Amino acid sequence: MRARFLGAVAAAVLATACAATVPRPANTAPGMPNVTWVLMFGDRDNPDREFACQSGPQSDCALPASRPNDEVFSDIHFYYHGAGAETRYEGTRNIGYLQVTGPYTTRIDVKVSKDESITNQSVTGIVTSKPGTYDVTLSLTAALAGTGKTVPVQVRIPITVK
Repeated sequence: MRARFLGAVAAAVLATACAATVPRPANTAPGMPNVTWVLMFGDRDNPDREFACQSGPQSDCALPASRPNDEVFSDIHFYYHGAGAETRYEGTRNIGYLQVTGPYTTRIDVKVSKDESITNQSVTGIVTSKPGTYDVTLSLTAALAGTGKTVPVQVRIPITVK
């Protein structure tokens, strides 16, 4: 019983600690759909070791380039914020700085329930070995259930790989 209690306390502490790191929406009216994010990097064992940048307040996003026998891993966390009613985000996400063949574009279909304030997704990958400027873009439509209202949500994150 004591072990179960300690496990529950540990889970609550971790949930609270993680919740404190979610960037708050900047310049967004209450009840408006929006997406915030945090970009981290590190190695294969811990791609979240180092903080790179985040939305609100956004600073320059710079990552080291991968090198032969020294790959840099990155983890980008997306936070889809609820807007009161059930909120469904649909569209595409393109991550340009990852080492993949061709563009890394995925379809997004995320629901934030009426009784939730946030839903998150993370993408982990190897940072490209080619220095340059790359973009992460989200081109979404947020639909608010029961209202018939849709809101475009566009996010562009410029990232410099050095």
